[in-house]
Amino acid sequence: MSSEKAKQIAKLNDLCRTAPGVAGRLVQTAGISLPPQVQSVIRENVERFKDFSPDNDPHGERDFGAFNVPGVRERIFWKIDYYAPDLIGGSRNPEDPRQTVRVLTIMLATEY
Repeated sequence: MSSEKAKQIAKLNDLCRTAPGVAGRLVQTAGISLPPQVQSVIRENVERFKDFSPDNDPHGERDFGAFNVPGVRERIFWKIDYYAPDLIGGSRNPEDPRQTVRVLTIMLATEY
């Protein structure tokens, strides 16, 4: 993938992550059925996540992150996937927002 495509995908993923439910769909797994205050902290950590590195972002798309939350035993993961507009298959062009629905999933590490 070209670096320009990766940069465009990263820009769209940042928007999806910082405006969940607006620039993409937001899904929380059953493991995130925690007290509302904890869920709020988790979503805030996802929105503010900036700890990207070659280890967790090898393609430069900013589509994955992991962090710890005080009081939660397990590490929290979040992942952005790219779907076709019908949500049946994957997007062929994740750099094109007209051809892609982003789904941001927040989960416990064991649910990955």
